[in-house]
Amino acid sequence: MTVDMALPTSVRAGYSSGSLVTGAFGTVPGLLLLPYLTDTLGIGAAVAGLLVLTPKALDVLLNPVAGRLSDKAGKRRPFVLAGGVSLAVFFALIFAGPARSGFAAGAYVAVAFLAAATAYAFYQVPYVAMSAEMTDSYAERTRLMTWRVAVLAVAILVSGAIAPVVVTAGGGGIAGHRLMGVFVGVVITIGVVGVYVTTARVRFHVLGESEPSLRAQLAVAMGNRPFRGLLVCSILQAAGIGTMLAGVSYFATHILGDEKTGPTVLFTCFVGPALLVMPLWKWVGERHGKLRGYVVASLLFAGGAATVLLAPVVPPVAVYLVTAAIGVGYAGMSVFGLAMLPDCIAADATRTGRRQAGVFTGMWTAGETLGLALGPGIYALVLAMFGYLSSTTGPAEQSDTAKLGVLLGFGILPALIIAGALVFMRGYDLTAERVDSLAEVQ
Repeated sequence: MTVDMALPTSVRAGYSSGSLVTGAFGTVPGLLLLPYLTDTLGIGAAVAGLLVLTPKALDVLLNPVAGRLSDKAGKRRPFVLAGGVSLAVFFALIFAGPARSGFAAGAYVAVAFLAAATAYAFYQVPYVAMSAEMTDSYAERTRLMTWRVAVLAVAILVSGAIAPVVVTAGGGGIAGHRLMGVFVGVVITIGVVGVYVTTARVRFHVLGESEPSLRAQLAVAMGNRPFRGLLVCSILQAAGIGTMLAGVSYFATHILGDEKTGPTVLFTCFVGPALLVMPLWKWVGERHGKLRGYVVASLLFAGGAATVLLAPVVPPVAVYLVTAAIGVGYAGMSVFGLAMLPDCIAADATRTGRRQAGVFTGMWTAGETLGLALGPGIYALVLAMFGYLSSTTGPAEQSDTAKLGVLLGFGILPALIIAGALVFMRGYDLTAERVDSLAEVQ
């Protein structure tokens, strides 16, 4: 049976500070980059969607490579430091282009975004892999992920809710976005330094050698049925979350009629409850299991997203309450998804005796990156289909048809994606008893 060895609180908190990086880069581009392209640089919705999607889609190929390299090196922390600091610089550069509109401006954003996404791969993959090697305990990994998701919720709140405020404080438009890019770069730097410094004395549990080739490692990872189902489900759900995030600014402006404060209030309602319900989801996981908690949280998210369709006929306060319920579901999805991933990695390492955490987390990060990139692309396609009008002077007045597209892309579409993805979890069987049984065989 695995021993429940608790990590020091300082290590949990320090490792979790790395979620400032994950939260900032996972949230702000999905929230603000598409509106920046359509409503500040005047780029059409369909083209803007491609500019947001393509760099991250291309970068998906680098995630397993980053995992393979950190596996071979046998050390994760140097990759975390180098990748994270580079990400902070490139993120600020995304919004610092010399051109103010047109093809040149869009091309610059795409190149800078690709550089940032590449740096993120070499940060995030080793960072996530560390969680499977910091402890052998099934229960401790849940506690560690609860801390990490709590910090992730703070990061999403700080970066996602405050970033639009920083844009406004900077005068809006290009100048405001440049200030916001620097602000988020600073947040990223704080997270990188925090995780690097506080994990310096952690004794990592690294098993054996890795598979001799990247191809062999990928074959092993995809042959792991629980991991394969969790991966596909997470990709689809990331796409659903990304679709909703991409629609926040459009929904607040064109459905709620609150361009200035609406995005911030929506984000606060979405993330705020997550900080309060972490103990609840931890209790659910301990009492009913991670998989059951994951399903319940996903259905809560999907149900709330579908209810958003009533936004045009109910008071805004009702919409904000529904958004809070969606946030509760999102918190549970994050906790259990991240807690099940190291279980898959640890079970594989116990069974094979090989060091492959980097490739598992590389594929996971690649899938997460792809899903979050698909979200804005999907939303942009919906906007284009419903005739959304772009502008260089702020949001333009939209037709009723375009507003319908804004609403459907923000509500029913994410609901269908989130709920439908659960079908891929049917083969997941890594309960606490199952993980312990694998350890006893060894």
